[in-house]
Amino acid sequence: MFRKIILTLVVIAGFCLRGSAQETIQHVYGRTVLSLNGPWNYIMDPYQMGYLDYRQKPFDQSTSGKGGFYDNLTGVDKSTKTEYDFTYAPTLEVPGDWNSQEEKLLFYEGTLWYKKDFVMNPDAGKRYFLYFGAVNYECHVYLNGKKLGVHKGGFTPFQFDVSGKLNPGKNFVVLMTDNTRKRDEIPTINTDWWNYGGITRDVMIVEMPQTYIEDYKVQLAKGSKDIIEGFVRLQGTEKSGKVTLEIPELKIKSSYTTDEDGKVSFRIKTRKMDYWSPEHPKLYDVIVTSTDDKVEDKIGFRTIATRHQDILLNDKPIFLKGISIHDENPILGGRLRSEGDMRMMLEWAKELGCNYIRLAHYTHNETMLRLADEVGLLVWAEIPVYWTISWTNPETYANAENQLTVGIDRDKNRASIIVWSVGNETPVTEERNVFMGHLVDKARSLDNTRLIAAALEVEREGYTIKVEDPLGDKLDLASFNEYGGWYWSEPKELPKYTFDIRFDKPVVISEFGAGALGGFHGDEDTVWSEEHQELVYINQLEMLDKMEALRGMTPWILTDFRSPRRQHPVYQDFWNRKGLISNTGKKKKAFYILQEYYKNKTAGKQR
Repeated sequence: MFRKIILTLVVIAGFCLRGSAQETIQHVYGRTVLSLNGPWNYIMDPYQMGYLDYRQKPFDQSTSGKGGFYDNLTGVDKSTKTEYDFTYAPTLEVPGDWNSQEEKLLFYEGTLWYKKDFVMNPDAGKRYFLYFGAVNYECHVYLNGKKLGVHKGGFTPFQFDVSGKLNPGKNFVVLMTDNTRKRDEIPTINTDWWNYGGITRDVMIVEMPQTYIEDYKVQLAKGSKDIIEGFVRLQGTEKSGKVTLEIPELKIKSSYTTDEDGKVSFRIKTRKMDYWSPEHPKLYDVIVTSTDDKVEDKIGFRTIATRHQDILLNDKPIFLKGISIHDENPILGGRLRSEGDMRMMLEWAKELGCNYIRLAHYTHNETMLRLADEVGLLVWAEIPVYWTISWTNPETYANAENQLTVGIDRDKNRASIIVWSVGNETPVTEERNVFMGHLVDKARSLDNTRLIAAALEVEREGYTIKVEDPLGDKLDLASFNEYGGWYWSEPKELPKYTFDIRFDKPVVISEFGAGALGGFHGDEDTVWSEEHQELVYINQLEMLDKMEALRGMTPWILTDFRSPRRQHPVYQDFWNRKGLISNTGKKKKAFYILQEYYKNKTAGKQR
């Protein structure tokens, strides 16, 4: 009965979650756009003066709909009273969080308003969408003083149809953003990363024809190395029409007619192709054309599967030599803002010897995934179902499912992604098992060609480490976090431990590690020293290598990152120091231990 009630409420909640935001356009970076990146004026508003009247009623729900900061009053006459003016307000760079750009905003959690002026001359024969790569966390969006809608979720893209709402010439966009942590949201109140607020990814006006290619999927069919399958979906005034799929290098050019809903599915038998892999990240030019629209993409083709305790990439066993990564620039501070920032992180991972990365603990920037395709790094992609979620709240589940759905929808054509993760370190209860189990089922219904996983936790009994979370029955990997030598046991004791894993599945260690302040040295027993972190890694790897089923790992973490939970004034100063690279870009001693281990590691074999 409990399961049935939750499912019913989830369905109801799912219909009301998104509000006015619409399904985003596939491969927005391949379209005609007007970038709204750059400086935006901002006003910090901890009391939400610009949104609520003195009776705590939203101005945009009043009879006039006016009164809020979104009116953007400027240049008023002497008889008009106004208590704000964006003209004289300071600016923040977009994309970019507010915490790392202004010292007084470092710890700020609350409401902040953004405003951007822009000029354009819309074509009456075109459609226009206001697109946001991500805004953390809840935002209300206004165009030329009129509300477009609301979006929740700090890491997923969203858009609004602004056709017919743009002025010839001058326009302005105003956002009320709020990064306040709340118990029933995804993520919840308590996390171990910085709550970066603001417009953290690209903003653009996307120009499309009246009938356009809204979405497409072009991937190898499950279990096949020679059948490409997928779909194309049109949106607009004439949904039923001709579409053509071309992959010139494979000599594929096939035409189809969409149904009345604008969709057509296809299966194409291919000639011999080069399969995408970390050693050979082959990408093919893929062209989708309709009567009025055309989009070009670069897509790789590969298979991923498990067989007992092996992970098979293109039918060959592989050991996942990985590292975990946050969406954060340790040197400049704040979210990764540019392609250069992202390439730096991926180049460090490649230098470490990685063929695999875990993009924790939320949906990362689309550009990051496209770069992983390009440079040849396999990816574990995750949503922020982290620690203690409101398991029985149907709106919380609907939010989690929405973030999972949007992430899979956006990145379904990326060859690099081999794992969809539904969460991290969630405590075992019946309510949690139902919640997480439904997320696993949802992920499989959306994509049956990739592995489904979660970062589970372990239990200990003497020198035995047990992995017995019942959620593991539904997953493709025995994937778990363990921090032996740091949060439990002494590093030198680790080789005495053995693992009791109830699942006949490939084992992937999703986290282990230890903190070290870069440049701080001592003997191997000195906590926070590089030598102590090095000792933990040496003994961890000796312990893990005893597992016959070990097929991969993503130690925690590539670089130091900010966290309000890490407060020691000498060694942490609000930084999580588990990085193998410091916040100054210096490689710690443990970096070279893991690098040497990966150099000698082969698929499915112990050293």
